[in-house]
Amino acid sequence: MVKLTSMVKTSGCAAKLSPKELFSVIETLPVLKCDKLLNGYEGAEDALIYDLDDGRVLLETVDFFPPMVDDPYTFGQIAAANAISDIYAMGGKPAVCMNLVCFPACLELSVLSEILKGGIDKVREAGCVIGGGHTISDPTPKYGLCVTGFAEKGKVWRNKGARVGDVLVLTKALGVGIINTAKKADMCDDEAFNIAVNSMTTLNKRAYECAKELDIHAATDVTGFSLAGHSNEMASASGVKIVIDTSKLNIIPSALEYARFGLLPEGLYNNREYLADKVDFSNTIPLELQDLCFSPETSGGLLLSMSKEDAERFMKLFGEPARIIGYVKAGSGVEII
Repeated sequence: MVKLTSMVKTSGCAAKLSPKELFSVIETLPVLKCDKLLNGYEGAEDALIYDLDDGRVLLETVDFFPPMVDDPYTFGQIAAANAISDIYAMGGKPAVCMNLVCFPACLELSVLSEILKGGIDKVREAGCVIGGGHTISDPTPKYGLCVTGFAEKGKVWRNKGARVGDVLVLTKALGVGIINTAKKADMCDDEAFNIAVNSMTTLNKRAYECAKELDIHAATDVTGFSLAGHSNEMASASGVKIVIDTSKLNIIPSALEYARFGLLPEGLYNNREYLADKVDFSNTIPLELQDLCFSPETSGGLLLSMSKEDAERFMKLFGEPARIIGYVKAGSGVEII
């Protein structure tokens, strides 16, 4: 069977457009006004918010990418978990999904079947359904979902709202993008890769359920734009400075070692360029740890800003792999110590 990763240049969330290029285009677009559309593509939120006028809002997102693993079923699971995560990151409950598929004519249809079965099983685990989708023939395989969810109008989590004095919780370990790059180069040990795959296939459902009764001031998920990039989006939207303490990060074993070897995803360089004037590193932070902070994460964890008391409650409920990784203070941008 053909290795799926041999058919792609970049994989997973590392395949995203450069944030510098993307935002330069978005800034030229008109914002379409609608009283019911409470948030669209402006503000870098994880999903649009549409008022249903019944005390609820509809949340909608879309996400798809090329494979980062060779097993088609696992790829389907990861792509589905990644897409659904945006709804959890908004404090919502996913309800219905549609498939997005790009599939090469040279591959057997059994490969497509396994990808879709992986997606179906992960969607079923999330408690929602797939109602259809769209396919096109494409030399590069890609899969993902359009996901619709719902939330109470006054309980939507946004990436703005982080408060001075808050602490930051990240619910998954970091290093997936680096591990995937090492695996593609046949330089990754099985233990590290299995940890990465387990992380990527894990829904953020339980993290959402443990946090939904707490007072979450701001939230997002950490994916293609990296820990540094998504932290900067939250800091910018909230008008605060976010401080990340690297000694508190949960890092997949071997990720820093592979980073030292230069096994870095392409998206990392795009993130570093865009964030150069927005992120300050302490002089003591080694290069491989800086690389980790800029590295794309696929199906990453939720980044939650809340009071110290609520963070401690969350940690008692959720436990590992979540960590309290930093705090919020007055200022702007991101400081990594």
